[in-house]
Amino acid sequence: MTGKTWRPRRTRAMAFSMAALIMALMIWLAIGIAETFKLVDRIGIVLFGVFVAAILVMVARARVTADDEGLVVVNPLRTHRYSWAEVVDVSFERGAPWPYLDLADGTSKGAVGIQGSEGEAAWTAVSELKQLIAERGEAQEPR
Repeated sequence: MTGKTWRPRRTRAMAFSMAALIMALMIWLAIGIAETFKLVDRIGIVLFGVFVAAILVMVARARVTADDEGLVVVNPLRTHRYSWAEVVDVSFERGAPWPYLDLADGTSKGAVGIQGSEGEAAWTAVSELKQLIAERGEAQEPR
C-alpha cells in the first residue's frame, strides 16, 4: 500500500479562497485608509488579516492519510499518528460533522479531514477507511 489520503475539497477551497480574499481586503484597506492613520495602524490591519488567514489555512490543512504503518490524522491544531493496532473502528453518524476513530485505549478522536458536509464522498471515505482497518488488523484484546 502506498498510501491513501482523504481531504475535504469544499472546505479547503472555501478556506483558501476566504484567506486570499481577506488578505486582499486588508491590504486594500491598509493602503486606502484615511491619512490620519499612521504606518503602525496600517501594519496592524495587515497583521490582523494574516492572523485570520492563518486560522483558515489551519482549517484547510485537515486530512486523514492511511499508509502501511497506520493512520496520520491532521486536524486544524494537532497531528496524530496511530498504528493500525491502535485503531479499532471508525464511527460516523448521519448529520455528524466528521467521523470519529475509536481507539484501543477506549478513547475516540475526530477525523476532521473527512467532512460530513461532503455528502456521499464522506460516506465513501468512511467505507474505505473501515475496510482498511479490517484488513490491517484491529487492536488485540488485552490478556
